[in-house]
Amino acid sequence: MPTLSRSLKAPDGQAGQSLVEYSLILCLVVVVLIVVLILLGNQVQNMYCNIAGGIGA
Repeated sequence: MPTLSRSLKAPDGQAGQSLVEYSLILCLVVVVLIVVLILLGNQVQNMYCNIAGGIGA
């Protein structure tokens, strides 16, 4: 009877492939976040300044 840890493990040779796929996905997410921050950075800064000015900080 297979245990849960055995059923979740990747077959031989695919563990490295999974690591590469996860790292590529992580890189894509980082690139998207950087682009969003570049495009919306000034708007976010202005909104923060407006909120801080409204609070009186």
